Amino acid sequence: MIDLKKLAEHRSSFGFFAEQLAYPDKRTFSNMDQEGDFPAQVSELIADYWETMKQLSLDEIQERYVETFDFQKDSTLYMTYVKFEDAKERGQMLELLKSSYELNGMEIADNELPDYLPLMCEFIYAANWEDSQEHEWFQTMLAVMEDGSYALLQALQKQESPYAYLIKAFRETFKLCLQQEVDTHEHA
Repeated sequence: MIDLKKLAEHRSSFGFFAEQLAYPDKRTFSNMDQEGDFPAQVSELIADYWETMKQLSLDEIQERYVETFDFQKDSTLYMTYVKFEDAKERGQMLELLKSSYELNGMEIADNELPDYLPLMCEFIYAANWEDSQEHEWFQTMLAVMEDGSYALLQALQKQESPYAYLIKAFRETFKLCLQQEVDTHEHA
């Protein structure tokens, strides 16, 4: 389970992931040479991602983005798609996510699905979720992100996509937020 206090410490990282996973434009890579505030294992992956992207023009990056996330069924940015595709359970999960966003003050556009990874990252970054009285829905959203990003990482690695570095950095950030199990065994 994700420790919400640790997650709050990494808020800015999720803003970065939201920006990098959205459709790329000139601003997306404007700060490539600046070091972010990332832990070492995440920073190394971000550096590998940036180094790969620096070799491409913006047109090439945009083309690769569309080929990767829009035309490949297994590397979609919609976190419930790979698991549920168009099943009834996906619709129920989308409705739960949408209502959860709205209950926490985040309106999403009618044409956007609530399981879109950049949107989910933006929610972690920008919303005031720490003050929510009930965090069960939030843990559900985090589980959807973890589950969907695992399948996404596998697909991106298979495609040898530079976005694999970014998703791996995203997942490493999640690992940093895991609750540590307390050893309850007594030592004799």
